[in-house]
Amino acid sequence: MTRLGIMSLLAAALISLGMVRPAEAAEPPVIGPARGDALHVMSFNLRYASATEPNSWAARRPVMAQLLRREQPTVLGTQEGLYGQLKDIERDLPSYYDWIGMGRAGGSRDEFMAVYYDSRRLDPLEFDHYWLSDTPDVIGSKSWGNNVIRMVTWVRFGDLRTGRQFVVVNTHFDHESENSRQRSAELVRDRINALAPGLPVVLTGDFNAAAESTPTYDILMGGAGLTDTWVAAAERRTPLYATFHGYRPLVPDGARIDWILARNGFAVQAAGINTYSQGGQFPSDHLPVQALLTL
Repeated sequence: MTRLGIMSLLAAALISLGMVRPAEAAEPPVIGPARGDALHVMSFNLRYASATEPNSWAARRPVMAQLLRREQPTVLGTQEGLYGQLKDIERDLPSYYDWIGMGRAGGSRDEFMAVYYDSRRLDPLEFDHYWLSDTPDVIGSKSWGNNVIRMVTWVRFGDLRTGRQFVVVNTHFDHESENSRQRSAELVRDRINALAPGLPVVLTGDFNAAAESTPTYDILMGGAGLTDTWVAAAERRTPLYATFHGYRPLVPDGARIDWILARNGFAVQAAGINTYSQGGQFPSDHLPVQALLTL
C-alpha cells in the first residue's frame, strides 16, 4: 500500500474514534514528525504580525498553529516574525520547543530571523547573529542599497540522538536591491566557509531571488558547496509552487524564493512546499518549504 493510502486509512480511523475532526484529517502532513535519525527542517517567512484585514495576524495565527502542530519540524528557520508574534508561536507549539533570535534593530526591536527547535532532540551549543552589511558585527547596520536592515541568525546544534553536530544558518535577503542580494550571498558564503571544515550546515531563508536562475543562487551554490534540497530530494512530496503568493491564487511551477540548502554529509530523503490553509485562509503570504535530512 502507498504512503498516501496508509495515511488515509489512519485518518479515517482517527475520525471514527473522535480524535480529530474530518477537516484536520483530510490530508496527511507533508513530512510530519521526524522518525529515527532524520531531521525535519522547515523554512517559513511568517509575514509580520499586522492588524490590517484581511489576513491579520489574529486571523492567521490559528492556521499557523495548526500547520506547525501537524508538521512538527525538528528545526524551523523563520523570517519576518515580530517579538510578540514569535511569543504567540511559542505558546502555540508543544512545550518542548524553544527558540533563539534577536530583532534586526537589536534586542526585541523589528523583525527576527528566529530559529525554533525541538529541545528533546537538539541542544544549542553556540549561537550568534550578524548583519548583512559592510560592518556585519554592528547591530542594525545596513549597506549595499537595501533600505531595511537585513541579518543572519545561526545556531550550532548538538543532536542528542546521534551525537553529531551541525549548524543552522537562517536569513532574509533584501527584496529591492539586486546588489544587496548578491553582496549578502557573498558574505553568507564566506561565513559558512569559515566554519570548521566538515561541519554540516543547513541554510534556510527567504532569499527574494529565484532558485536555479539568479546570481544570488549561483553565488551560494557554487561558492559554499551547498546542495539545494528541493533539487536533490529522493522524493518530492508536493508539486512545485511559487513560494510567495501574496494571498493570491497559487502559481504552479513558479519561482522558489524560499530555499533550504545543505552541505557536508546531508542526504535529502524528501522535500515539499506546503500549501496548507483553512477555509481559504493561509498562515502567511509565503508557503513554508520543508526537507527531511539525514547525516
